[in-house]
Amino acid sequence: MAASTPHQRTKGPKLEPHQVVLRPLVTEKGTHQFTHRNAYPFEVNLWATKDEIKAAVQELFGVRVRKVRTQQRLGKKRRYRFRVGQLSRWKKAIVTLHEEDKIEFF
Repeated sequence: MAASTPHQRTKGPKLEPHQVVLRPLVTEKGTHQFTHRNAYPFEVNLWATKDEIKAAVQELFGVRVRKVRTQQRLGKKRRYRFRVGQLSRWKKAIVTLHEEDKIEFF
């Protein structure tokens, strides 16, 4: 076995930066995070890795990324008439930037 092989993608296609970061999550909690901790939440592709998210944010917004944290969010159960369905699951990434860098959404 090779001791130092690079991490290979296990599933999914090769993603472009605009396919990795889907949209910013502008919520009250997210606003508090980027004003006080310089951390920005994004909805990202389910197949994206932390390294791909870091590279995509650096390329799309021209900032330096310090840390990336990810969460797998489960879809909520929703009722429609007499049936119960489930919304799609999605992935959330919280990207922490260097102190000097900022992203302007508005």
